[in-house]
Amino acid sequence: METYQIYSLTSAVLFVIGIGGVFISRHFIKKIIATIIMGGGVFLSFVSFADRDALAFADPVPHALVITGIVVAVASAAFALALARRIYQLTEEESFTNDK
Repeated sequence: METYQIYSLTSAVLFVIGIGGVFISRHFIKKIIATIIMGGGVFLSFVSFADRDALAFADPVPHALVITGIVVAVASAAFALALARRIYQLTEEESFTNDK
């Protein structure tokens, strides 16, 4: 089995695990983590589908796109986690003030 085939299979497994986590989990933080795992599967599939020449050198353009995508994914994950924390703080304060 070639290396890119192992990467493709691993990317499919990561994507399925992530999509399962998004649909099964009710906790918002777990859904964010599942989305991050799904994104990792997509990035790995981009790398595995990159064209290779006769010497088995991969095309650098998909790799550059994946690096850029990872930076964007980390920033959006940080924003989603900060937003989830703020939502939790607001709903906790509302339930606390409604109990009085």
